[in-house]
Amino acid sequence: MAALGASLLFAYWLPGALFRRPAGSAALIMILGTLSYYALPNMPEPLNPLHSPLIWELTAEFVVIVVLFATGLQFDKIPRWKTWQPSFRLLVIGMPLTIASVALLGWGWAGMTIAGAVTLGAVLAPTDPVLAGDVQIGPPNDGGEDPVRFTLTAEAGLNDGLAFPFVYLGLALASIGTDPTNWLTEWLLVDVVYRVSIGTIAGLGLGWLLGRMTFASAGMAPLADSGPGVIALASTFLCYGLVELVEGYGFLAVFFAGVMCRRVDANHAVHARMYAFAHSIEQALTAFLLFALGSVLPLLWPYVDWRYSTIGISLIFIIRPLAGLISLVGVKLPLMAKLAISFVGVRGIGSLFYLGYVSERMDFINKEQLWSLVAFTIFASTVIHGATAALLVRYATGEEQPPKISPSW
Repeated sequence: MAALGASLLFAYWLPGALFRRPAGSAALIMILGTLSYYALPNMPEPLNPLHSPLIWELTAEFVVIVVLFATGLQFDKIPRWKTWQPSFRLLVIGMPLTIASVALLGWGWAGMTIAGAVTLGAVLAPTDPVLAGDVQIGPPNDGGEDPVRFTLTAEAGLNDGLAFPFVYLGLALASIGTDPTNWLTEWLLVDVVYRVSIGTIAGLGLGWLLGRMTFASAGMAPLADSGPGVIALASTFLCYGLVELVEGYGFLAVFFAGVMCRRVDANHAVHARMYAFAHSIEQALTAFLLFALGSVLPLLWPYVDWRYSTIGISLIFIIRPLAGLISLVGVKLPLMAKLAISFVGVRGIGSLFYLGYVSERMDFINKEQLWSLVAFTIFASTVIHGATAALLVRYATGEEQPPKISPSW
């Protein structure tokens, strides 16, 4: 506890002490997690995800569903289709391109099995709504819904759920084989059409019901006036659990539930209260997960060679930016905005959940390489995006002007 507390305090204090603007603390938490476990005596054994993936899956799942509901609450208004179009294109064009590119590198470059490569692409596909808070829209009624932040927020809110069909595809390839006649029809009808539809429709319906319940008086003070912020967790758990029970995608459901719950009375102060409570829970558990991930990095490093690390670096610097720019062709946004949206693709807690989910259900040949590469990519993303993303988005939105470089002559 002392090591964890000291690491978290130091990680949040040091960037503000060294830099004029606080940089992201996620990478520093992971570094201090590594140092704590291997520099201090009598620390407990690290929780190795290769041996205990379930605890990683469940903890990451909890964090993701809480932050997805909170993300849905952030939208002050539902704009017209033109504002949603960049996010939609990133989801239907950019994400499949990213998955296919990572899978191709994993199979052709790193020598992974086809199932393992597809799974790797699906695991690394979602951008993270947890670690990308600095580049998203503000809390309820806080404003700041410019096109860049709106696009990044909507993408992160939806792609955690929309990556799930490709995770199921990886599991199908591993268990049934690569012959599409054995899995294609069921995958399209069940894993894509049915699960996505149920997650979306049920999430919208349950969100409306939760909103009505929150604001209904029924002869007493409504929950909106008297209820604590913990009703955000109650709403999240109920919606997620019900949708998962009918085999829908709960990640999609809780995001849409948050969006629809807000619509019942968009300007009420209860939404800010619910968001603040959920955000506090998310921050606490994310910090713990990052510290724990740092503690197991030395256990995973032996499985990372230069081929695997190349995949992670390529995803951050080449694959995601190119997929993003291709997706945004024809969208009426300034070039700087397109560059910012395309580059800012933070990888994080969602990838931990998906890999834990897969590891619990299938014994992949490349399990060690999958965990090591995902851990490396998350660490690299927290370092690179933590140092650049917030400033790049401020430049793209005009909140801050890039420094002018004048010729030396």
